[in-house]
Amino acid sequence: MSRTFNLADLFELVVDTVPDDEALVCGERRFTYAQLDERANRLAHVLTERGVAAGDMVGVHLYNGTEYLETMLAAFKIRAVPVNVNYRYRQAELRYLFDDAGVTAVVTEADLATDVREALDGGPRAVTVLERGDAYEAALRAASPARDFGDRSPDDLYVLYTGGTTGMPKGVLWRQEDIFFAALGGAAGGTELARPADLVERVTARGARCLPACPFMHGTAHWLAFSTFFTGGTVVVSPDRHLDAGALWQLVDDERVASLVIVGDAFARPLVDALAAAPDRWDLSALSVILSGGAILSPVLKATLLELLPAVIVVDGFGASETGGQGQMVATPGVSGDHPRFTMNSETTVLDDELRPVAPGSGVVGHLARRGRIPLGYHNDPAKTAATFPVVDGVRWAVPGDMATIEADGTITVLGRGSVSINTGGEKVYPEEVESALKAHDDVFDAVVVGVPDDRWGERVAAVVAPRDPASPPSLETLAAHVNRTLAGYKVPRELVLVHEIVRSPSGKPDYRWAQRTAGDAIAAAG
Repeated sequence: MSRTFNLADLFELVVDTVPDDEALVCGERRFTYAQLDERANRLAHVLTERGVAAGDMVGVHLYNGTEYLETMLAAFKIRAVPVNVNYRYRQAELRYLFDDAGVTAVVTEADLATDVREALDGGPRAVTVLERGDAYEAALRAASPARDFGDRSPDDLYVLYTGGTTGMPKGVLWRQEDIFFAALGGAAGGTELARPADLVERVTARGARCLPACPFMHGTAHWLAFSTFFTGGTVVVSPDRHLDAGALWQLVDDERVASLVIVGDAFARPLVDALAAAPDRWDLSALSVILSGGAILSPVLKATLLELLPAVIVVDGFGASETGGQGQMVATPGVSGDHPRFTMNSETTVLDDELRPVAPGSGVVGHLARRGRIPLGYHNDPAKTAATFPVVDGVRWAVPGDMATIEADGTITVLGRGSVSINTGGEKVYPEEVESALKAHDDVFDAVVVGVPDDRWGERVAAVVAPRDPASPPSLETLAAHVNRTLAGYKVPRELVLVHEIVRSPSGKPDYRWAQRTAGDAIAAAG
């Protein structure tokens, strides 16, 4: 079989290069590359025997574990398309996603299987359901371990369903070759591999050990997992279904993890608190990088992490489902950065409202955009595809909605999603900027900022805050004064709503729809 820039082909190339190296660790399970490949082969045969064919969508409705990555690999091997499914979805949400994707199979958890079957009941097609656990393992044992699949193509599909925090989830469709170079390490160091066989040179015996702490259903986690596979490294998976900061630090210690992957302050805050409470409890000497993807870390937490772990580099990675990885912001001791200013790849820039490049240093706020290796579009949504992936002077761009400015030195300051920006008296307020300022206050554990209706200004800024000590919460006046020290007056919160906990997706991203309802209800109740 000839090797192409196909994800299954590339994985098998790594397997054949370092078959006995450790590929995947989760709890008591430890699989070499050869063992993981065999399990994926067996699952691929199981799916084939159950009617899954090339191009079919396979729902991956699982918590983190070896089975998640096995299912993705198995689907790729038979040219099927794994679909990330949020395990928090209820029946109506599952029904929408299953119908939109047109799944022909779903691999799920035993405790979630009832919802899956009821969501599929009465659907337009027969869908096979395989439950993780005894049934899954029995099916694998009975299946062939042979790697006897046909030729594949770099045009085979990869799909990533968006989180749906500001609307219904949409499937972003990629060619596998493009997602490999855009997000899975194919262009490491800024240079694309010339041919698949060159991957062998990047595969090192006993490569780096990476722990993606966020759910695999979130692109950041499985992007980093596959990037690790494509260097011959080891993916370490926490078997816990909820974030336990102490247990996670212990896993970093036990497994000598070099790279820890998290999503924003929702992960960083409890990790910082646990480490500050017991700084000498864990041996973290192997840890060299903490990477946050999908949400930008607040400067105060980055500074605290660097103080607690001075030998570690803290990196904010920037990208989106519609763009892949675009750039990084690196923090080192003494240089944690007060603003989200990123060094982006050569294909990323800022476009104005007419979709023309913004002049560096002009101060113009525009749309962050990427060309080159970008998706084919959205599954089943040509109108949204045309809007998000416009063609300008023969160049196709991905413009998913982030607003930004390009600085004189070419770095890009990211302001946030335009879809959640607040218009107060004609001034634009980007929630992430205000949230970062709020979370720098000692009495704030977590915060989300939204706009609420205002008769005079159209909208005013409201802060939904989870205090560090609910018995002694901060006042609106205190927080407003704190924010006003670093931000313009029109960005200062005019309303404060206190909650016990900020609702976020499993990936750590804030649920702005929940925050909008919560703020609106609280303000209405207060008259």
